[in-house]
Amino acid sequence: MAMRKPAGGPKPYPVKVIANPTQDELHKLALEHTPSVIQTAHGNLCKISRNKARMAGYTYLLYPESEKANFSGNLLDPAKGRELIELQRKYIEDKGQLISIQGYIGIGEHAFPTEWFYTLEGANIAAMQQILTFPREVVETPEQLAKDFDPVLRVVYTPDCFAKGMPGEQAILVDLENSTSYIMGPDYFGESKKAALRMLNDYVYERGGLVLHAGAKAVTKGSEHLTMTVMGLSGTGKTTTTFSKQGEVTQPIQDDMVVLWPGGGCSITENGCFAKTQGLTDETEPVIYRGTLDPTAWVENVYVDESGKYDFFKTKMTPAEVGRMRDILIQTGSEAANVDKYIKGEVSYDEVVDDGITKDGWDFVQWTQNGRSIIPMKAIEDAADLHHIPPIHSMGILNRDEGPDAATPGIVKFTSPEQAAGYFMLGETTKTSAAGKERGKTRSPFTQPFFPRAFGLQAVRFKELAAGMGQTDMWMMNTGYVGGGQKDVDAGRALKVKIRHSSAMLEALLTDHVKWKKDPDYGYEIVDVDAPENAELLEKVPAEILNPSLFFEKNGKTDLYRDWVKRMKSERRAFLEKFDVDPAIVKVIAS
Repeated sequence: MAMRKPAGGPKPYPVKVIANPTQDELHKLALEHTPSVIQTAHGNLCKISRNKARMAGYTYLLYPESEKANFSGNLLDPAKGRELIELQRKYIEDKGQLISIQGYIGIGEHAFPTEWFYTLEGANIAAMQQILTFPREVVETPEQLAKDFDPVLRVVYTPDCFAKGMPGEQAILVDLENSTSYIMGPDYFGESKKAALRMLNDYVYERGGLVLHAGAKAVTKGSEHLTMTVMGLSGTGKTTTTFSKQGEVTQPIQDDMVVLWPGGGCSITENGCFAKTQGLTDETEPVIYRGTLDPTAWVENVYVDESGKYDFFKTKMTPAEVGRMRDILIQTGSEAANVDKYIKGEVSYDEVVDDGITKDGWDFVQWTQNGRSIIPMKAIEDAADLHHIPPIHSMGILNRDEGPDAATPGIVKFTSPEQAAGYFMLGETTKTSAAGKERGKTRSPFTQPFFPRAFGLQAVRFKELAAGMGQTDMWMMNTGYVGGGQKDVDAGRALKVKIRHSSAMLEALLTDHVKWKKDPDYGYEIVDVDAPENAELLEKVPAEILNPSLFFEKNGKTDLYRDWVKRMKSERRAFLEKFDVDPAIVKVIAS
């Protein structure tokens, strides 16, 4: 199938282009042109951005509203889109310079040539994207290298060109027909990363595959080599799980997106890692912690103390700390009057924060929990060989359950492609936004807000692919809590699924050291906590995590558990039917 090519040819803008600068050159450009950048004691740069997360509400596919049923996101009339694209073009021509990053999403047979353009204020974003991109030199032949780069996907990113007349004066325009995304106004790296991957979703789907919002690990079982994928929304622990070791049997491959092809084939998308940094320690997440401190990493929205070192636990800001960061806070959107009132002590922290949630206009008193680091694969310890990715034979999804009715077992095993497709389509977790203002249970089809076509197509395609994958373990793991949240754990009223519990459960799964039994409510398999064969696992993981119904029974809350079962089946049915999911899949999940 022929790929639609980006419009404009190899030189779409009549300006000076800085093509494929080195990381050192990008470091210098960022210090000179990128606002709110901090030189750290670790030798790398930390950018404090206006946006602290991707802005899905400002992302638009360029199609008329009459085609709404065929797509998953916001649509914008193509004529309005062309007006904004022309506004961006004039901005670029006025600036007179662009940085161009040319490379590949993926490597080997499934490597997709992609080009990113940035105005100079986005030099830091260009550097981050270059880290995750496979360079031409490792993909192309000498003959290809001698020719102009020929991308199949293109991204144009202008952080300080605001989309006047649009909500928030920001716009991420996705022109699938011309394989180009245009980003105006955001200054957050995730928009660059996901812009190309969103288009890749469409490309892969048209060719019979499916992009999974998933980390991947290479697994060795005796003489057998296979790939395990781990799906999960932000905050569920996808990156942590991907880079945690299970004995000596796993190596990290990828932390965010991989491609599933017919027959269980797997291809990767990135040459590095984009990791959350909140709460990082050398003890709990050594690979990500050490990678973030490496001089080759780039960092975004992590608090930097007076000595230039990172504080991965920063939350509450004192007036003195706000005073030291005053200029950057105002540059990134905080109200100067409020900042100054706080610095002077005219307003206290407790007056503007209620149960961890800040009042509007006072977000700066709490440091964002969505700090990120972009780490090159060469700085990832014990990474797998990205040139030789074995087929997928283990697929899982993470559900960070939390709340008084949190009752998802520590690990479950699905019994059919239909059951796996249903739970993957649900994409359940508990939502906590970077600003701490959105909470509660949420669902996102295949944890994939980047799939541009109708979401229900993913479940259909996955069922098709899974049926041809042979013997493949498909599972779900709770990375959150049983019976409450952190305050309840502190009070002895709930249980936390810790990283060591997750690693123990995955190791038992991968080495086939689990005796399973059928869950009477949902039909998937759970760990049989009464079986002698599971004694070793039970020494590492509490029985009430493996089978939460025991926790609710022990604490006299059986009625709460039964209500949870009834409500979840009803909500899951409604969610799946909303996306026109195959009735056979709905029946397995909700009956």
